[in-house]
Amino acid sequence: MHRRKFLHNTIATSVGASVFTTGAFAFSKSIQTPPHQFNLKYAPHIGMFKNHAGEDVIDQLNFMADQGFTAFEDNNMRTRPIAEQEAMAKTMEKRGITMGVFVAHEIYWSEPNLTNGDENLRKEFLKYIQDSVAVAKRVNAKWVTVVPGYVDLRLEHGYQTANVVESLKQASAILEPHGITMVLEPLNYMNHPGLFLKKSAQAYEICKAVDSPSCKILFDVYHQQITEGNLIPNIEASWDEIAYFQMGDNPGRNEPTTGEINYKNIFKYIHEKGFKGVLGMEHGNSKAGKEGELAVIEAYKEMDNFLG
Repeated sequence: MHRRKFLHNTIATSVGASVFTTGAFAFSKSIQTPPHQFNLKYAPHIGMFKNHAGEDVIDQLNFMADQGFTAFEDNNMRTRPIAEQEAMAKTMEKRGITMGVFVAHEIYWSEPNLTNGDENLRKEFLKYIQDSVAVAKRVNAKWVTVVPGYVDLRLEHGYQTANVVESLKQASAILEPHGITMVLEPLNYMNHPGLFLKKSAQAYEICKAVDSPSCKILFDVYHQQITEGNLIPNIEASWDEIAYFQMGDNPGRNEPTTGEINYKNIFKYIHEKGFKGVLGMEHGNSKAGKEGELAVIEAYKEMDNFLG
């Protein structure tokens, strides 16, 4: 499964009047319970609750807030029209929603990018990073996702690491003055064979080499369960370089409680460590329609209630 296929792509070719709605909340009438007071900043994405909220992105943001979610992430934010970004930012500010990650650059899924040291590809990457600063400021985002790309089979691993580190150092110099952090996401070898960045220890090594507050780790629990397991010890070992988490159970990449991962203990550990950042809900819904959307909400309530 392609990393982004389960996310619903709602990028429009033009921005209709509905983008600028403030949300009348009529779409929330099917859920009458008060908003849950979550202990952590779980972040849904566009499309996760569209059966309740409809297709309009503003209505979806309002629906998330109505359920008690205090964060939101959107991989596609960089490519949305500026007017749509501004409308979403206004709604997030009004509803007290923290903006999570968006993908900062074009990801090379099947060919080398940052690994081979090509200066033209590096310049292209840095241009994406520079452009993403404006997007981040527009939507008040503090984190952007970076994936170094494909392995270069013609180069020793150490040379590839040095090439990646150099690109990330230059990107950090762009981001640091603006207080923006790029988070490196290791991806599993089954869904994404051939990618350079796979394990948390590898990401930790790179972040230590870059040595910047603008270069940290995105620890995706779904990916690391497949790649390395031993989740809590690996989170502990790389804790000082982790700035962001993403969730998804395995197998299936759906909401917690649908697979083998003990999210009660993982959330408990993260909460007790005092984590104040965002935990992205980068997964699908295990069931279709409104029933599936309610199941996602209830799963997070169940896991969160375990925190006390």
